[in-house]
Amino acid sequence: MSLDLHRRAVVADTHNDLLMAVTARPPKRWGGFFRDRWLPQLREGGIDIQVLPVFIDDQFRPEGALRQTLRMIECAHVLAEENAADVALCRNGADIDAALAQGRIALVLALESAPGVDASVELFSTLFRLGVRIASLAHWGRTPLADGSREDATGSRLTSPGVEALHEMERLGMLFDISHLGASGVAHVLELATRPVIATHSNARALRDHHRNLTDDQIRGVAATGGVVCVNFIPDFLTDQQDKVSADRIVDHIEHVVAVAGVDHVGLGSDFVREVMHDVTPPCCEDTDAEDPLFDFPGLEGPSGMPLVTEALLRRGLAEEDILKILGGNTRRVMSAHMG
Repeated sequence: MSLDLHRRAVVADTHNDLLMAVTARPPKRWGGFFRDRWLPQLREGGIDIQVLPVFIDDQFRPEGALRQTLRMIECAHVLAEENAADVALCRNGADIDAALAQGRIALVLALESAPGVDASVELFSTLFRLGVRIASLAHWGRTPLADGSREDATGSRLTSPGVEALHEMERLGMLFDISHLGASGVAHVLELATRPVIATHSNARALRDHHRNLTDDQIRGVAATGGVVCVNFIPDFLTDQQDKVSADRIVDHIEHVVAVAGVDHVGLGSDFVREVMHDVTPPCCEDTDAEDPLFDFPGLEGPSGMPLVTEALLRRGLAEEDILKILGGNTRRVMSAHMG
């Protein structure tokens, strides 16, 4: 029954860094590498909507950040064009509906911390023209727009360009992503937002006290905007006890968000990163990151394991209607109404 339900559901994953792995290859291999390495996993996992974050690694910051941002956006367009029978790069709800009706995976472009933009807020309009529909303003540290959650001790809110960026994103129809944003920045966004905001890959701080996770007040704040909190699968954000890492622990966080904000405001943002780390680490170097227990999640290292979450939701006794919302219905609703 669980696999049948999973196949009937619209499954949306709001964070998979696979573009990092694809762009590490020569451009002439982008379409084929995606087709051979990632497309089978997405199909096996039943993924219907896949958000593709543009994350700029440290080696490109700051000087090459905009160039690498554009390379990754171009990569997304190329892999969509070369695999047009299976995927479509979507700019709005109508595009998503059309892709799903045709049996194609709907791809949505996102910026993670936007280092290529910095304080040049007018570039959000340029990137919107190129297909970007979701963006965050910070990662771990400080940017010209905001502070990331590792800088919580500063108590910093959005900078003036950060406030301008929020307003510009709302004007354009670009969803604002609060994942990675510092606590004071999240509060600032929730004060100013006039449209739904989304947390593309964040968990409940009440269950795992980590600065990357959201407090109950923050979760309620996202829900109050009409947005969605999408639960992250990285073990270190789920629990501080490695032996408790499981699909059931993901459901613990899902159920907590449901209890705090309601079942209409939770989704999935996997942050599958183990294979990405393997793919972007040169053979000449010690592959320490990919072997880190932080990424060790047996059975759920990649998209093909997504049905395990549906199984865990069913074991917990959630209603089928609610499971369909959690797996992707909520995310699709927000995208259809407010993206683009």
